[in-house]
Amino acid sequence: MFIKPKKLERGDLVATVSPSWGGAGEPELRWRYEQGVKRLQDVFGLKVVAMPNSLKGEDYLYQHPEARAEDLMQAFKDDNIKAIIANIGGNESIRLLPYIDFDVIRRNPKIFMGYSDVTITHLFCLKAGISSFYGPAVLTDFAENVEMDPYTIEMVERFLFSSDVVGEIVPAKQWTSEYLEWDIKNKDTRRTMQPNRDYELLQGEGVVQGHLMGGCIEVLEFAKGTAIWPNQEMWDGSILFFETSEEKPNPKNITYWLRNYAAQGILERAKGMIFAKPQDEAFYEEYKDAILTVMREYDLDMPILYNLNFGHTEPKFILPYGAKAEIDCERVSFSIIDQAVTS
Repeated sequence: MFIKPKKLERGDLVATVSPSWGGAGEPELRWRYEQGVKRLQDVFGLKVVAMPNSLKGEDYLYQHPEARAEDLMQAFKDDNIKAIIANIGGNESIRLLPYIDFDVIRRNPKIFMGYSDVTITHLFCLKAGISSFYGPAVLTDFAENVEMDPYTIEMVERFLFSSDVVGEIVPAKQWTSEYLEWDIKNKDTRRTMQPNRDYELLQGEGVVQGHLMGGCIEVLEFAKGTAIWPNQEMWDGSILFFETSEEKPNPKNITYWLRNYAAQGILERAKGMIFAKPQDEAFYEEYKDAILTVMREYDLDMPILYNLNFGHTEPKFILPYGAKAEIDCERVSFSIIDQAVTS
């Protein structure tokens, strides 16, 4: 359905970009960016280049969305760059839309990865027909205090460095959303981990398969009605994935937003849904109620799994847009039954 990019190899050059918030370039946070880069180098054997505008700081990048878009376009054009990783999310990357050349992305398929507000750049890639990767960012996961989480490392290896079928994605044994200031004095302070719950089956039976579509549910609202909102055919036979941000939206908003997906016919077209663990497990039960309310209102019985490890908690796995996935209701399991990348 979408063009899959080629897998990464040790020694490949990857670019870091700031398509949203420019915090990676702030003097007090530069150590955090450099720590994330060092992990890309030491853990994965990659070479890293910062795109020219990406470290110019919060104010400059807010005032110049065209500069952020220019970085993206240059990174896609450069044949030496094999992957592009977002430094972090934010809240207004929709402002890049007028400056995006979709032909550039289409002609230069390569790994692009990030989450949260980076959902918008994933929609740019979808518009161009390219599969991109909803997953770790430089300032968060790669720059995790003390060391990267082994679960996240495993997922990066499985999804980006191997052209094998990805297979079953089991829950992380532990998780954290603990907030520690990104201050250099906290660099050697580990965040407190908590035992993880298993996935929960909210409804459904049997086994369903479909291609992955979704993102951060709040950010997707920015894109509705724009040129990058996927057409109806893209949603046909999909497995939807949604997650909530650190803003912890009111459960009523989850109901309202999902009603819109139902009104568009998207929920009826989808085969199933996966929903991420909320940050801090905020509204954990209330979000389940909100989801099921809409399912009842529209008489939808699609399988839904809840509490998956992607999005705004750590550690996290990766979701390749357009890749074929499977929900097994009997086993309460989730698998990617597809390659994420090609050889």
